[in-house]
Amino acid sequence: MTMIPHAGSMCLLDAVLAWDEVSVRCLSRRYRDSDNPLRRADGVLGSACGIEIAAQAMAVHGRLISGETGQPTRGYLASLRDVTLRTLRLDAVDGDLAVDATRLMGDDRGATYRFVLSVQGAELLSGRATVLFSGAA
Repeated sequence: MTMIPHAGSMCLLDAVLAWDEVSVRCLSRRYRDSDNPLRRADGVLGSACGIEIAAQAMAVHGRLISGETGQPTRGYLASLRDVTLRTLRLDAVDGDLAVDATRLMGDDRGATYRFVLSVQGAELLSGRATVLFSGAA
């Protein structure tokens, strides 16, 4: 939780399962929590909310490969491409959410990742995201 700039119920990752220089695999059980701040007033958690969960995995990966300590650098989602939603709602899915993010390119100004969220091997959503880091020109 200290590796990303999210706190409390907004931190939607439970664990980093594996990582290397180009990829990370995280686990989320928190996406099912009733106090998930991404839920609509009627309790529905749309599948597009998985993009935020994927972005948190990207943030964790960036922090892991940088070896930084102290306050995490803030990143801003600048672009989404090739996003495919294979389910309407995440709140209707049973099981732990696997969050895979693979860094396609990046430097100290930003990074582009391919992401896939799945439950028990069934892909729920995927796409590419570009993140710009605060202070990037």
